Amino acid sequence: MSSMFDISGRRALVTGGASGLGLAMAEALAAAGADLLLVGRSETRLQEAASRIERASFAVCDMLDREAIIRLAGKAGRIALLVNNAGIQQRAPFTGFPDEGWDTMIGTHLTAPFLLARALAPQMIERRSGKIINTLSLMAELGRATIVPYTAAKGGLRMLTRGLAVELGPHNIQVNGIAPGYFSTPMNRALTEDPAFDRWVRERTPAARWGVPAEVGGAAVFLASAASNFVSGQVLFVDGGFSASV
Repeated sequence: MSSMFDISGRRALVTGGASGLGLAMAEALAAAGADLLLVGRSETRLQEAASRIERASFAVCDMLDREAIIRLAGKAGRIALLVNNAGIQQRAPFTGFPDEGWDTMIGTHLTAPFLLARALAPQMIERRSGKIINTLSLMAELGRATIVPYTAAKGGLRMLTRGLAVELGPHNIQVNGIAPGYFSTPMNRALTEDPAFDRWVRERTPAARWGVPAEVGGAAVFLASAASNFVSGQVLFVDGGFSASV
């Protein structure tokens, strides 16, 4: 591996790291040399994921529990790379979307990344080195019916990414986002198993297929490595061309 992409010895905290895109990014980062701290809600799934990755440990944390997030940051140690990836989905028409659902969407996708970045940035500032990667979505750019709160949260996370990039840039900390398109993951199982939706994704995506989780790993390694030291405030769409087509 080129030394430009070598992140050996760097400690990465990945939320939502027990499955799906979070696990795929964690595996790619580990292959590039990073030490991993996987974070999620299920100890069983975290333990299983950590057992698959060399130099990986795990911590259970509910991203809706502000105090738990602060405790996590305090125990995490020297973090060189923060990957805010934890995510959930809830679908319902906007007019009937429950208040608690809105709070959950905003809390998971926007408040938790803010809290973790705020808690971990001081040590990065002190070292004058650090990377923050936020997992966005096509829905940070495009709208879709029945997921308005999710779209609002991801749009907010996009602007949080830019704001952090501006404020932390003078401290040699780069903040970027990865916006996945339609990937075959556990969170999207209901969609992949819907024949009509599956057909729509394949017809709408220039690559004519769903993404495979491992395909997001290269973007994560790039944004975590020295190869991206002059890249900040950007969103890398990993979507098979979806966002480029009409």
